[in-house]
Amino acid sequence: MTNTKQRLVSLDALRGFDLFVLVALGPLVLSFTQAAGPEHFEGLRAAFTHVDWEGFSPWDLIMPLFVFMSGASIPFALSRFRNGANRSLLVRRLLKRVLLLWLLGMVVQGNLLGLDPSRFYVYTNTLQAIAAGYLIAALLFTNTRLRTQVIVAVLLLLGYCTAMEFVSVDGYGAGSYAPESNLAEWIDRTVLGRFRDGASVNEAGQVVFAPWYHYTWLLSTATFGATALTGVFAGSIARASWSGMQKVLVYFGLGAAMVALGWLWDIQMPVIKTIWTSSMVLVSSGYCFLLMAVFYLLFDVFHFTFGLDFLRVYGMNSITAYVVSEVVNFRGVAHSVLYGLEQYVGGYYTFVLTFSQVLIVYLILRSMYKHGVFVKV
Repeated sequence: MTNTKQRLVSLDALRGFDLFVLVALGPLVLSFTQAAGPEHFEGLRAAFTHVDWEGFSPWDLIMPLFVFMSGASIPFALSRFRNGANRSLLVRRLLKRVLLLWLLGMVVQGNLLGLDPSRFYVYTNTLQAIAAGYLIAALLFTNTRLRTQVIVAVLLLLGYCTAMEFVSVDGYGAGSYAPESNLAEWIDRTVLGRFRDGASVNEAGQVVFAPWYHYTWLLSTATFGATALTGVFAGSIARASWSGMQKVLVYFGLGAAMVALGWLWDIQMPVIKTIWTSSMVLVSSGYCFLLMAVFYLLFDVFHFTFGLDFLRVYGMNSITAYVVSEVVNFRGVAHSVLYGLEQYVGGYYTFVLTFSQVLIVYLILRSMYKHGVFVKV
């Protein structure tokens, strides 16, 4: 736990916006529209739902924005470790952060709290993707110059693309981006095996992979790193000596260019978040830069905060907000108190429970914020 220090307000607010959408707005919208009749809100529900495979919805930006912001914090948190300074302290700090994020990711997935060896999976969660991307970006930031970081980010994207296009093993790869036959799928099945999420072992001792699970992690680690590096570039811009409006214009320009290049690349390599394609990195990081421009303009140029302080409540304790929302069933607590309402509100009772969950989590975060308690990893 730590007390508040001088921070980039826009970054805290953007992180809070991401958490607010994930743990509050999204669940509320889906719960309400389900009760009111999903057929009347197809467009709205689509905005808060992942695309099935190819393409990109607003909801698909949640995870890339997390990874992006982990990179954006690096120039502020690790500048004193550049050029070999405090090497042992840096190593301990990085190992601690990666280990804690990895373990928390397993807790969120239920792999640890279930106390069931058959549900033990190794690499399956957003927090673990953040850990992997952060480690790559942090090591590059503390040991190389900006030019090298840009070159490595490009090489990671091109390397992923080259592997997916030209490597073929056991009928996987060779330019396939289908769920069942892409190279990233083969690598995860082969390396993770039984420890891949959804995998099980049948009576004959054979590993059986869940037909519904196609998220990939090992080859995608390269593009997690590239996403985190785009965040490093955004953080470096924020620390530059340019004027506030110059930074905003750079954010807008880079964001628009990356989105355009990403969708152009989609012609050859589809934008697919599930396997974190290189084109998806450009599209999502471009949108992240555009959001960064808006939030930097509002919070760090105009210093506008009216009615938006709640974003910092979420943003200053983002890990707590995510883990608590995923692990603790406050809906059960609400049901034990409010079950009598069900007979009066009918199908909207689920929305009442969802609202209660959101409210309880917010009140916890608000209390922590007011008392200066910020949990970091």
